[in-house]
Amino acid sequence: MNVTLAVKQYISKMIESSGPGMKVLLMDKETTSIVSVVYTQSEILQKEVYLFERIDSQNRDNMKHLKAICFLRPSKENVEHLIQELRRPKYSVYFIYFSNVISKSEIKALAEADEQEVVAEVQEYYGDFIAVNPHLFSLNLQGVSRGRSWEPSILPRVTQGLTSVLLALKKCPMIRYQLSSDMSKRLAESIKQIITKEYELFDFRKTEVPPLLLILDRSDDAITPLLNQWTYQAMVHELLGLNNNRIDLSGVPGISKDLREVVLSAENDEFYANNLYLNFGEIGTNIKNLMEDFQKKKPKDKQKLESISDMKAFVDNYPQFKKMSGTVSKHVTVVGELSRLVSERQLMEVSEVEQELACQSDHSSAQQNVRRLLQNPRVSEIDAVRLVMLYALRYEKHSSSILPSLLEELNRKGVSERHRKMIKVVVEYGGKRIRGSDLIAPTDAVAITKQFFKGLKGVENVYAQHQPLLHDTLDQLIKGRLKDSQFPYLGPSSLRDRPQDIIVFIIGGATYEEALTVYNLNRTMPGVRIVLGGTTIHNTKRSTFSKTLKILSCPNFGDRHIYIYIYIYILYIN
Repeated sequence: MNVTLAVKQYISKMIESSGPGMKVLLMDKETTSIVSVVYTQSEILQKEVYLFERIDSQNRDNMKHLKAICFLRPSKENVEHLIQELRRPKYSVYFIYFSNVISKSEIKALAEADEQEVVAEVQEYYGDFIAVNPHLFSLNLQGVSRGRSWEPSILPRVTQGLTSVLLALKKCPMIRYQLSSDMSKRLAESIKQIITKEYELFDFRKTEVPPLLLILDRSDDAITPLLNQWTYQAMVHELLGLNNNRIDLSGVPGISKDLREVVLSAENDEFYANNLYLNFGEIGTNIKNLMEDFQKKKPKDKQKLESISDMKAFVDNYPQFKKMSGTVSKHVTVVGELSRLVSERQLMEVSEVEQELACQSDHSSAQQNVRRLLQNPRVSEIDAVRLVMLYALRYEKHSSSILPSLLEELNRKGVSERHRKMIKVVVEYGGKRIRGSDLIAPTDAVAITKQFFKGLKGVENVYAQHQPLLHDTLDQLIKGRLKDSQFPYLGPSSLRDRPQDIIVFIIGGATYEEALTVYNLNRTMPGVRIVLGGTTIHNTKRSTFSKTLKILSCPNFGDRHIYIYIYIYILYIN
């Protein structure tokens, strides 16, 4: 199962179906993101697509020499834009592809608008999601809930996105959901309704073991999104912000004009692909090796070009050197900025305490270390608030909790009352009362023994002690031990064999730490293929003050599906 390959194949089919000749790719805001994540502009140019336009753009010129390939979401707005387009066509012929199921009535409306008979083809290609990595997808949706229930307009969009993943991967799954989450059950039922209604679309070849869709709720593990990460892709997203494979570096001190925005894509950047899941120390070594390799291969300043063959060799190799030069400059800049932020915010010291809070049980040591960092002027407000959030979740019911004292420390540090209230919010969101599983303390003898021996052995990397709850959930699922009482099947049927194809979807967003878990399970579990998705991918760079104020003012403030990334990270805007 490879979501990146699935979307790429869809786009390739669209372009190939239109035949030879110059083309324009007509998209909407969402499909522009879907395409840009899996294809570079230069790759599509090689397929004779010379123009990229938005369907909602009012200033497009008539270009009758171009064929139009339309890749659009089947929204009412897009259908209306397309009807207006067909009434006054700007291109010679239209090949129309919707990213999801479109109704017969809307097809009829398009046919009636096509008075000049310029439409050559209309099809559904199910690429209605962002393929972040081969095993990771996102719907790029924020604010999906209203209190503990779905935002009414969002549930249909999430249903469409998730069913398109199933159709792209050609899977008709059995469904399990998190019982403690009403939103999980609602989504499971909504998916099942679509599968039943569109049964012909889901009539795939039966496999010996049916695929499985597991729907989870972010509130079951509020700790993982709070932790700093130390693998390359996760650090880039956490500290710099990855938006459809692009990083905005315009705020980096002394940045050159050509590096203000860079693209990091594992599909087109060998160094990035090879270092996605390596830790920061290994990345530093590999950057050094990359630079040394470049120094050996680059043309000398006074290279002799004495013969035609010398000149030909130089011209043939120059694009390769230029590409390598761009790769070196990009990654040296990115790693340099990550290193600056780690040092400036003392993230190694902060992360060590975060890991202690998430994984250890020494309350005396934890309170001393948290207090020490809160008193350190170099520790940023966001890191201080996150530390107290982790403490509040970890020692929520501890008889000697010093949470009031830590809140006072935040006050002395200058953290606003509104931000201090976020501590209470995160406990309301993912505290013991809400969780459907034992996130913090193991209760059975086997789990306690495992934790004891882990403590005896020590941990090779103190910054990577934590394993997300998803790891244990998937481990139990694969071994056939995941409790039906906590994760029931939707419907009477259940799996008797070890699952092979598993699609996991987290309402409230996934993290790159969880993506790393899935990557490692795929590597180490023969015969098991896992894909992870979420309503978004968490980091600290996507919060907006207006959304936070909206949440603070809502009567259900404190209900568990208030988005973590909104209220955790609002300090960035100040």
